[in-house]
Amino acid sequence: METATHHHVEEIARLKANLESCILGKSAEIELLLTAMLAGGHVLLEDVPGTGKTVLIKSLARSMNGIFRRIQCNPDLLPSDITGVSIYHPKEEKFLFRPGPIMTNILLVDEINRATTKTQSALLEAMEEHHVTVDGDVFELPAPFIMLATQNPIDFEGTYTLPEAQLDRFMIKLSLGYPSEAAEKAMIASQRSAHPMEALQPILDSERMLHIQDQVRHVHMDDAVADYLVTLTRKTREHAAVLLGASPRATLSLVMASKAFAYLRGRDYVIPDDIKYLAPFVLSHRIILHPEARMDGATVPSVLAKIFEQVRVPVRMEK
Repeated sequence: METATHHHVEEIARLKANLESCILGKSAEIELLLTAMLAGGHVLLEDVPGTGKTVLIKSLARSMNGIFRRIQCNPDLLPSDITGVSIYHPKEEKFLFRPGPIMTNILLVDEINRATTKTQSALLEAMEEHHVTVDGDVFELPAPFIMLATQNPIDFEGTYTLPEAQLDRFMIKLSLGYPSEAAEKAMIASQRSAHPMEALQPILDSERMLHIQDQVRHVHMDDAVADYLVTLTRKTREHAAVLLGASPRATLSLVMASKAFAYLRGRDYVIPDDIKYLAPFVLSHRIILHPEARMDGATVPSVLAKIFEQVRVPVRMEK
């Protein structure tokens, strides 16, 4: 990578180290979170409670010196609780906008599948358009803006399944899972005096992050690699077991995620392995299988594995 970005690579490495000091033994998951961050995408974390999702996201906000807000979803939550409200000011004889928690850089939406569909659609607008509409007025969100939503596994009580349109807005879906035994023991040791998060120092600021996101967009993707990526996503729509395949938005998400991942790895070009590694995290939550195929034992990972076997990996690339 050209020398101009060397100090950025160093900053990103320090950012990663910051997060790894707070969540032990989850290096791959942290790398995926940073991939989405650099690509300007949103992340859905599906996990049982207590695996450290909130700590991870707070650590990211602290490392970025960004504004951090948290919304706890429940069926009573109204769209205005998220977006903010216009309040009439008698003295000035006009309505003034009082911003809601969505006016932030890093938004943690806890248990998103406990919110009603109406409230979810308010989040949808913010994710997609980077603005909110309150009483007909449009308010831009701060930049950068990244939303990290957590959802309990579907069989938890009181959850609404997220509609496909909403799932499609998340660039990456991942799960932290329980720590290994060694990591859990190390976690106890690391928290004897204080939580490691308390000692975190900011590595970047919002402006720096926007600059890095801009550089990520300029990471090179060869035509042969782009063809490979498009063929993969198109095959998900043609597979016999698939009811709903990956959307064109999924294709674009995979492009941006691959560029960000290459950048994280210190390259200014994408290789097919980047795409192959990221595809399950970017595509799985957007693919719905036919009920009959599921009854026959098909799973989204098994379908994706078959698609990977069918698509030829480009060997020679122009750089």
